[in-house]
Amino acid sequence: MRTSLVSVDVLAVRRRVGEVEFATYRRTTEPFLGRFALPGVLLLEGERLEAAGRRALDTKTGLTTSTIGQLVLFDEPSRDPRGATLSATLWAVADDDSPTVEWRPIGDPGTLAFDHAEIVSFCQPMIAGLLWNDVPFTRALMGEQFTVGDALAVSAALGGDMPDRGNLNKKLATVPGLRHAGFGPGRGRPSQWEWPAED
Repeated sequence: MRTSLVSVDVLAVRRRVGEVEFATYRRTTEPFLGRFALPGVLLLEGERLEAAGRRALDTKTGLTTSTIGQLVLFDEPSRDPRGATLSATLWAVADDDSPTVEWRPIGDPGTLAFDHAEIVSFCQPMIAGLLWNDVPFTRALMGEQFTVGDALAVSAALGGDMPDRGNLNKKLATVPGLRHAGFGPGRGRPSQWEWPAED
């Protein structure tokens, strides 16, 4: 009996104005030659998932990340036409950009190779759950300073619904290490939030 292989696929995200995007690349080999996919590699013997995830980002997209973590395992036997392959899906926040990457809105993955569109849709609520609850993820995605308007847009992009501004400000006040940084200029003087500089 043939044993299953393990692939490591990375849902790498970044924040853009009013949107959260994820990285895809165009495959250069069969199966699905020429189709866009999540960056992924087969797990090598003795390799840790995080190391494989970073290798997938580097070799498939040229992206790097300082923040990466595990999401879920996909075990549909027919997900890969080459044979049974498990997919350990990781999240990452991209630290940079690359000309080989096509960025797509996380809420609209479109058509992707393998079951990658289903992976993105299934993992989107998990990514939404990391926001404001996982400090490394939140800090990497939001940056060192942001407005409550930025927080509202990202929350809506990941969760699908626009949260209440007052409730979100209360939630932000509970995030470890995040602090209120006053009010910005302009209409409504939006709340500003920041991570204090590390000593």
